[in-house]
Amino acid sequence: MSEPTLLVLAADPEPRLGRLAGRVRVQYADEQTLADRLPYADVLLVWDFTSEAVRAAWPGEGPRPRWVHTPSAGVDRLLCPELIASDTVVTNARGVFEEPIAEYVAGLVLAMAKDLPGTLELQRQRRWRHREGLRVAGTRATVVGAGPIGRAVAATLEALGVTVAVVGRTERAGIHGAQDLDPLLARADWVVCAAPLTDATRGMFGARRFGLMQPSARFINVGRGPLVVEDDLVAALNKRWLAGAALDVFASEPLTPDSPLWDVPGLIVSPHMSGDTVGWRDRLGEQFVELYELWEAGKPFPNVVDKKRGYVPMHDVSAD
Repeated sequence: MSEPTLLVLAADPEPRLGRLAGRVRVQYADEQTLADRLPYADVLLVWDFTSEAVRAAWPGEGPRPRWVHTPSAGVDRLLCPELIASDTVVTNARGVFEEPIAEYVAGLVLAMAKDLPGTLELQRQRRWRHREGLRVAGTRATVVGAGPIGRAVAATLEALGVTVAVVGRTERAGIHGAQDLDPLLARADWVVCAAPLTDATRGMFGARRFGLMQPSARFINVGRGPLVVEDDLVAALNKRWLAGAALDVFASEPLTPDSPLWDVPGLIVSPHMSGDTVGWRDRLGEQFVELYELWEAGKPFPNVVDKKRGYVPMHDVSAD
């Protein structure tokens, strides 16, 4: 039996595939060559997970890879109708980013509660101005998204003494259903968006929902940029409907230097880095190798995306 062909949609630095050497024929493609090489691959590793090239290259008749892996939590840049309808298995990087993102969210909560951005700005100005911070313990948070990231965020905030309500697509033990979202927003001091991007969630945070929140509330998005109507968030902050916000993801990335988001009062902007810690690329490569060995042996593997839903369902429930 010939060696399987692994096609890698390249990005710099290239993945370290370690112990797969000699067991698989590795080929590389970029956005221009992907469509031509795709029919000859058994497995596709979308190492450049910010690219939408797979969606453009997949349509059409003929052979396609039996398995596609993206080393990211979201799969919205990957899925297209033809891939969804195919027999190809899609997996993601579940298990790598949850704790780092939860730590990042906790850092943002603490920074906003204690006004660390204000402290740094006053230090830059050499101004001594005493202020009072907020207690985090005893506050309330609503976390939107009941997948692994949302649950990790909830657990980390609870460790800080925050009372957390998690909202998922459907109600079950410990999770509120979508019908509870609006009343929970109205009571929350912190609203954290960690939902997957689907047709149902696109634009879910707009003027109406920002208007439901308390003027003292803060909003954080670590899910996907298009979950938020950015113009509505800017308007809400300018009108002081919210006390502050933090965005780590955006509708269009990278954020251009002339974007008005850089200058919005009370908005913390970070460049899609909440899950990226030292060594994260190596861990993603290791995870793929582990999954490949299961695939090679014909064994079931984790992290299989429900392509119609657009995310990996929790094992213990019927829906996220």
